[in-house]
Amino acid sequence: MTEQAYLEDSTVREFEATVQRTVSDDRVVLDRTHFYPEGGGQPNDTGTLTTDDRAWTVVDVQKHDGIHQYLEPAEGTDADVPTAGSTVTGRLDWERRYSHMRYHTAQHLLSALLLNQYDAETTGNQVRADRASLDCAYERFHSDELEHIETRLNELVDEARPVDWYVLEREEAEETLDPERTRLSLLPDSITEIRIVEIGGDDEADDPYDRTACAGTHVANTEEIGELTITGRETKGSEQERIRFELE
Repeated sequence: MTEQAYLEDSTVREFEATVQRTVSDDRVVLDRTHFYPEGGGQPNDTGTLTTDDRAWTVVDVQKHDGIHQYLEPAEGTDADVPTAGSTVTGRLDWERRYSHMRYHTAQHLLSALLLNQYDAETTGNQVRADRASLDCAYERFHSDELEHIETRLNELVDEARPVDWYVLEREEAEETLDPERTRLSLLPDSITEIRIVEIGGDDEADDPYDRTACAGTHVANTEEIGELTITGRETKGSEQERIRFELE
């Protein structure tokens, strides 16, 4: 199995790994990777893989029987994918990844705010490098509510709340955490260790503002998110709303 190194440290931009196997003529599985595979509403990372004398562009990353890095020869080259046992250097497209981290953390704040103040549970989300949307169980948001949501989100950003993550055994998580916030019931029974992402409260003595199960990448402090603007809303079926937002 590929070591999912991006779960331990989402700030790594360059890393070394060994090719475990080639899957076809356009993808490889590494022993460890910092390239995030598409999932949970967050897009895959892109970047490059290189050896001493060859280079490839990482155009897609997907989780199958291991994490598959989809490769294309770097511009001006015609190299076959690296063979099993090769040592490679991975370099992330950091601007793209960091945008995903900012938007994903903003989505956590928005989900918590909607649940806290409107009893609106998140039902889906989609992050992009330049925009994001969130679907929730709510009849309809009006303009004054959207203004309040935007104002409060930017207050939470400016409060520079810490963002932490850690792993709990599933049994402990189910016994101690709020099921509405963590949504552990959505995870398959085969997952026995739960990665929890937590956004701090007003001070160290307070309960976290948000605590939920998530395997995505996030910034370390809400201040990194930057200014947030609600760009619109739309109805998505019976009592389902979509909120769209962008970051500065």
